[in-house]
Formats: sequence, structure tokens, C-alpha cells
Amino acid sequence: MPAILLAAAAAVVASFTGLQPQLGSGGGVIYLTFAAGDVVSVVRSTDAGATFTTPVPLPAAGALSLGKRRGPRVAATAQAVVVAAIAGAKGGGADGNLVVYRSTDQGRTWAAPVVVNDVPGSAREGMHGLAATDDGLIVVAWLDLREKGTRIYAARSTDHGATWSADTLVYAAPSGSVCECCHPSVAIGPDGRVAIMFRNQIDGHRDLYVIESRDGVRFGPAVKQGRGSWTLEACPMDGGALAAGTASTDAVWRREATLYTTTTAAGAAASSVESAIGPGQDPVIARGGTRVDLAWTGAGGIVLRPAGGQPVPLGAGRSATLLALPAHTLVAAEHQGRVSVWRVPRSAAAGHSR
Repeated sequence: MPAILLAAAAAVVASFTGLQPQLGSGGGVIYLTFAAGDVVSVVRSTDAGATFTTPVPLPAAGALSLGKRRGPRVAATAQAVVVAAIAGAKGGGADGNLVVYRSTDQGRTWAAPVVVNDVPGSAREGMHGLAATDDGLIVVAWLDLREKGTRIYAARSTDHGATWSADTLVYAAPSGSVCECCHPSVAIGPDGRVAIMFRNQIDGHRDLYVIESRDGVRFGPAVKQGRGSWTLEACPMDGGALAAGTASTDAVWRREATLYTTTTAAGAAASSVESAIGPGQDPVIARGGTRVDLAWTGAGGIVLRPAGGQPVPLGAGRSATLLALPAHTLVAAEHQGRVSVWRVPRSAAAGHSR
């Protein structure tokens, strides 16, 4: 199927006022969170993304950190849905804690936010990642500033977000700091393996690394992604994304102006050879069974590469988020203060790949 026909098959099914969208699913429900000003909202879909409810505003938590992937995150288990955000009294990086909201009625009502990080203000950079499994494991990771330099910290819940563990130091760079403002990504495999990706800072190189744990508490060595390195005396503010499968983790990430994919086998000392996608930024990845879909921001807006297909432009936007479903793919992005959701049938994507 020509690219123009596949793009036409991608229908915008919903639009909301807001920024920094994030998609998640669990318990047969699809969730979308976003923020406008200092208000986090959630909408849900019970018909595989064909329609969404009106936004439900979450209780106030303070001044939110937004922009450059600093917005809220959403993840769901079989019994609850949680939203993570960074909020403080002042905001803007002056202060900020990682707060988690929880709903046990599929996002209709929400409990007041609870602070997860043990050291007040240590999550003020605003960058974090979140993932969950149906059986109740939830892991959140963030850039932490409790000491000089930036480190990766995480916390976990094993009871569907009802309680949270103490903070766990995931990684401290030998240089004294990981990359200061690229967001970490979190994924949990079907076997409970927790993977966290972050941009490191070693010998002037700003490369992506994946670190894994079997229990969300003890983490193994960090594995560099790809073979090349990006020498850069600044932060590109682009942390890539992860999708965990059985015994391996797929990653998409950026080096200079090019996007790449890699796969890291569980317990491996190195990732697979990097595979170049092409120019772009802010890539995201989603796994649906054995299929792996990608999306990113290109020169003309949001681009989707369905599993087995070729890149196809969807429309104007940035800060994409992605959800791979059996019959179609959902993509959400922001543009000029609004969040749009595209629904792309897999039949169209399959036709395009032939």
C-alpha cells in the first residue's frame, strides 16, 4: 500500500487540550494522560481506542514539570491504574518530587498523590519513566539530584501501587553524573525482568545504556547500546524508549541526527549491532506480541513505522507516545497545545509492508 494511502487510513479519533501525552493499558482498558498548566488529566477507552471518555482532572499536586518529556506517565495493572508526575511548590526545576496518583475504578476517581522519592526535591529535574505488569508490579525511575551529579534512582510497588518501596540507587556514573536531562525509560518483561535505559556521560560521550534487574532492587551492569559514540558537551534531551519481550529488550534511541534500534538479551554484556532507521528525534517503541512498532518526530511531524512496514508520516506533532494493539496501533502526540490520537489499522500497515 502506498504511503499516502496508509497515512489516509490513520484516523484521528480524539483530540484534547494539553501537552506531553502518554499512553498505557491494563485490565482491558486503554489510558491516555496529559497535562495543561498544573493540571494532569486522564481519559480512557474501553473499545480499543475507537473512542475516549472526557478528561478526568487529577487532584492538584503543585507546579508541574512539563516539556521535553517531563510530562506525566501512566501505567496499569489488572487492579489499578497509576499516573506519575513531577511536582513542587515552585516548579521549573527549583524543586520537585515524584508523585504518584492511583485509581482502582479504571480512572473514574483518583486518590490524592503520594510522594515516592525519599529525599525531598531530589526529583526536581523532572525526567522519569514508569512501567507496570498485570500482576501488580510497578516500577518508576527518575533522574535524581540528592547528591552532587545526576544519578538514576528507582522505586517499586508490588501491590498494584498501594505502597511503595524505599528508593533504590540504580546507577551512578564513574564520571560523577549521567546525562543531566535525558529522560530514563522503564520496561518490564513477561518474566518480570525490569529494564531501565538512560543516557550516560562517560569520557565526553553521551550514549544510551540499558541496565536490568530480576527483582527491581538489585541491578546488573549497564550495557551500552550500539557500537558508535556521540561526543557532545551538552545534553540532547532525548532518552529514547524501551519495549521488553521474553528474554530480551528492544530499544530505540538517537545518536546525533540518526535514530537506531538495538536488542539486549537478558544478562548479555553487549547489545545487538545497531540498526539505523534514519533522521529523527524523540523515538518511541511499543511491542504487541512479537510485533514491534516505532514512532518518532521527523522533519514534517510524527512518523510511524509499523512492524514489517516502512515509515509513514501521520501529521504535525511532537512528543509521540505509542501503543501496539492486536488489530491496530495507537499514536498520540502534541501540537500547538492540543493532544491528538491516531488509530492505524494493522491491515493497512501489513498491506504497506508488502
